[in-house]
Amino acid sequence: MDEVIRARGHENVTAEHASTFEVTTDDYLTPAGDCILAIEADRAPADFDPEFVAACRDTDATITVTIEAGGYTETVEGRGDPDLEFTNERSAVGRTSDYVDDRTIVNDAEFAAEGFDRDLVAALAEGSEATVTISVE
Repeated sequence: MDEVIRARGHENVTAEHASTFEVTTDDYLTPAGDCILAIEADRAPADFDPEFVAACRDTDATITVTIEAGGYTETVEGRGDPDLEFTNERSAVGRTSDYVDDRTIVNDAEFAAEGFDRDLVAALAEGSEATVTISVE
C-alpha cells in the first residue's frame, strides 16, 4: 500500500539533522528547520487511508519512504509501530529512533535528513517539485 505526497523544496533546505527527516504542509522554512526536506505538502498523516495506517501499526511492517526531486531519488527504510497515530495535520516525520508522536510516520529509519543524497538535497534547495511515496509491506 502506498500514500503519495506532493510538495516542493525551498532555499533553506539543508538536510543536516542527525535523527529525523520531515515533510510539512507549511509554506515557509527557516534555516533552523534542518530536518525538513520539503514544504507545501498537499497531504499530511491525518489524510492517510485508515487501512494504510493500520498496516503501519504492525511491528513487523516495513515502511519505505521514497523522495523524488529534480531527477534524483532517495529511499529510506524503517519499521512500523503499534503506537503510530497518523493524526498530525501539518507534518510527516521519519525517525531513526523509536520515539512516536502524532507526526511520526516511520521508526528506526536507516538514516535521517543528513543521510539523504546531496544531489537530491541540492535540487530541493533549488525549490524543485518533490514526490514523497510512503509504502508499507
